[in-house]
Amino acid sequence: MRSLTLSTFSLRSLGSVSLRSLRRALLGLGVTGSLMLGLSAPLANAASERWVSDNLTTFVRSGPTDGYRIVGTVEAGQPVELLDVQNDYSKIRTASGDVVWLPSADLQDTRSVNARVPALSSKVKELTARLDGINDEWETRVSDMKAGLETRQARIEELEASSNSQSAELEQARSKMRKMQALLDTQKQDLLMRYFMYGGGVAGAGLLVGLIVPHLPRRKKKRHGFL
Repeated sequence: MRSLTLSTFSLRSLGSVSLRSLRRALLGLGVTGSLMLGLSAPLANAASERWVSDNLTTFVRSGPTDGYRIVGTVEAGQPVELLDVQNDYSKIRTASGDVVWLPSADLQDTRSVNARVPALSSKVKELTARLDGINDEWETRVSDMKAGLETRQARIEELEASSNSQSAELEQARSKMRKMQALLDTQKQDLLMRYFMYGGGVAGAGLLVGLIVPHLPRRKKKRHGFL
């Protein structure tokens, strides 16, 4: 809670009046005001917290009407304690303990903007920090996902390259097998030709032998006589 600030205007208007005299005068006015409010329902027993409205400066008086002297000012947003209400004026106690009057329109029952600024600033900082944390977490997740996608893409390219290489090797093996099959067929044909040639030669030689042998001169057998 912030203390009551006396305005320069108030100090000049009081002139050479001593502080003790001023307090006595305020006390007398307070007693007089209390007597004047004898028939009204005082709010001193039901004191509640109020805040000075967000005007730049609010003048306070020594009594509950405009006819009372201005004795100082209270700053906007200053918390005060509401003691009583009469007509359009409210009796308040400031943080420093001074009891003064000010227009009821200059009081509000909600925390002032100035009082809420620190809490709002703290909330903004908290939300900003959370937002930064969420942003950092999101960027980390995106980076991890991107790295994972790049790894998978590299693996796919590797498998595709391996598949292409295996396909090329398979095609080479098939081509080699076709060549070997053609060579084998050629060798079979050569072998068959040789078989035919050798078989024909053998058959021809046998036929020739069969034709020649009967015409060969036979040796006569010697006759052996008996003695």
